Amino acid sequence: MSDAIPSIAAEIAPSAVDLRRAIHRDPEVGWSEKATTERIAEYLAGHGLDPSVRSDGMGLSVDVGGEPTVGFRADLDALPIQEETELPFRSLNPGVMHACGHDVHAAIGAGLAASWNRLATTGAIEGGIRVFFQPAEEVIPGGAQKMRQEGVTKGLDSVIAYHVDPSMPAGQFGLRTGAITGASDRIMVTLNGPGGHTSRPHQTVDLVYVAARIITDLPVLVRQDIDPRHTAALVFGLIEGSSRVENVIPTHVTVGGTIRLFELDVWRRLPDLIEKLIHHLVAPYGATAKVDYVQGSPPVVNDARIIASAGEAIGRVMGADAVADTHQSLGSEDFSWFLEEVPGALIRLGSAMNGRSVDLHSATFDVDEACIEAGIAGGVAVLGSLLR
Repeated sequence: MSDAIPSIAAEIAPSAVDLRRAIHRDPEVGWSEKATTERIAEYLAGHGLDPSVRSDGMGLSVDVGGEPTVGFRADLDALPIQEETELPFRSLNPGVMHACGHDVHAAIGAGLAASWNRLATTGAIEGGIRVFFQPAEEVIPGGAQKMRQEGVTKGLDSVIAYHVDPSMPAGQFGLRTGAITGASDRIMVTLNGPGGHTSRPHQTVDLVYVAARIITDLPVLVRQDIDPRHTAALVFGLIEGSSRVENVIPTHVTVGGTIRLFELDVWRRLPDLIEKLIHHLVAPYGATAKVDYVQGSPPVVNDARIIASAGEAIGRVMGADAVADTHQSLGSEDFSWFLEEVPGALIRLGSAMNGRSVDLHSATFDVDEACIEAGIAGGVAVLGSLLR
């Protein structure tokens, strides 16, 4: 099978690139990806496959080559960003752009399914895979939770996904065992008090001071409550008061931020911990606090067996230089929800443009489309190595 994979990927890649460009030209944000879903379904049907579109028309899956035991996840949604590239296929939708590579992931997933079908039809490979295309990766709650509840991983014993990495050369694969991306939760705290005049702070509750104590003390208290070998990055990005006058102590102050970390066990107990610590902080000052804690996605924790198998398979098919170690990131990825049910791995796929790195979520983001052919070939190799 290994010898056939690169040639099949090379044959399929041009149509996958065309699909990527069509998706890029017509981006859709989370929970609106109907046109994107239709394009992918048409592509798969054109390659002799029978995709199953979700009931709301957003997202789909396809089983290829028999009863599936391994899976590949691709995401579909774009971001609310005005594109500033000069690409001939740049976004035609004002204020919406594929700035995170989900158009690439979707094209690779479709090309991978078509390639696997070609190999299975010719008898070059045996075994079934499921490729599923998830809406709403960028929002909370996202599509991963919904598709997991609908049973998209049923019958699978392993699952993989890609994320393009503009810091790596196109076609290189970044592998890491254990946590590769972090959990990302949102915290919003609304403080309430009677308000008053800044000349008489002793007669009221100084909510600005209380908010300052939360912003400065809460990150320290969180760190003191967890194993010092672990990381918890609590950063506030919002502070807003009901007063816009410098001599008025407001009746309401809101502070908001995110907390990010890699440890799954710590993540599961964070909501109760944060609530307890905030009420402990504000109690001495007479303020009341309403805490809104929104859990995002858990960290993505890559399975050691799957990473080892992926490295061996990619090296065999793509060459040893195609495999590299990769870093941890406190950015989140809701692929982690699928790993609550089945072991898997998130693999970084190099996509740098001529050695130039443009960060994800940038208005000028683009990829070297050579990563699509590499992603198809590498994906087929990895899934083949995981077949039971």
